[in-house]
Amino acid sequence: MNRAVLLRGGLLLLALALIVLGVLNGGLRDVFVKAANICTECIGLG
Repeated sequence: MNRAVLLRGGLLLLALALIVLGVLNGGLRDVFVKAANICTECIGLG
């Protein structure tokens, strides 16, 4: 295989692993809460 393909695949696997770890750590909830607060402030509901 080409070295670039292996590097690209490795980076993809690393990115997916870090996303899964962030979701398991509760990061998804934090991001959603912050996004909801920003949206409600923008349209004047908060």
